[in-house]
Amino acid sequence: MMFSKMTSNIKVSVIPEYDSKNSYPSENRYVFKYNITIENDGDFPIKVLKRKWLIFDVGFGYTEIIGDGVIGLTPEIGTGENFAYFSNVMLRSGVGNMGGKYLVQNMDTQETFEIDIPKFNLLSEVLSN
Repeated sequence: MMFSKMTSNIKVSVIPEYDSKNSYPSENRYVFKYNITIENDGDFPIKVLKRKWLIFDVGFGYTEIIGDGVIGLTPEIGTGENFAYFSNVMLRSGVGNMGGKYLVQNMDTQETFEIDIPKFNLLSEVLSN
């Protein structure tokens, strides 16, 4: 299932997937992969400077993750272009969700602004059967 959100003509889409090969439910380790695509439909090039995630793990509460760029990069995305990457997250309960924001820079004016990362559900296959 895909989750998408448009902010300031920039669309962020996420496809989460339960990673059964790297999960160990008996040890409360549920791993999820997610594929993110950032599409710049705006009138100016952007640079992704920072990310802020809010991860919810049922029974364990919220964790906030803040960091520079994405996967060690600060990608520049031209008008009409996109940038895609994979990452992963580990939950202890096997059920939760996550969403957040990117801090991006208008490369023409150097102004910064936030764009939304849509909230998406994380549900392990073990628990959904």
